[in-house]
Amino acid sequence: MSLRPFTVFRRTAAAVAALGLVAGLAVPTAQARVFIGLGLGFPGYYGYGYPYYTPPPVYYPPPAYYPPPVYYPPPAVYAPPPAYSPAQPNYHRQMCYAGQYTCPMEHPVASGASCYCLGNGGQRVPGRAS
Repeated sequence: MSLRPFTVFRRTAAAVAALGLVAGLAVPTAQARVFIGLGLGFPGYYGYGYPYYTPPPVYYPPPAYYPPPVYYPPPAVYAPPPAYSPAQPNYHRQMCYAGQYTCPMEHPVASGASCYCLGNGGQRVPGRAS
């Protein structure tokens, strides 16, 4: 009688699984965990159970003489920063006299030329340059 290979494999796998189940139920519970494997993928082992040896890291001895730290001398002169002085107003600037308003000119013009100052509402008030 000729059986197909897949049927033989299926029957063999079922028999092995049944034997494993019976063997697993017959053994009392273990107090420790045990790893049972083929030696593939176990940490530290590569191949079929042969351990992989890694040499220890190389440590070099410290030098016999440590050089002194780098020392930078201070500058020869410590100059203080310039003192703060607010800008002095320029009293010789040209002014625009527009009725009750007086304002400084933005750029110089001829004396007596027409100019304007802005009033309280932002309107232009005409006047004459000094």
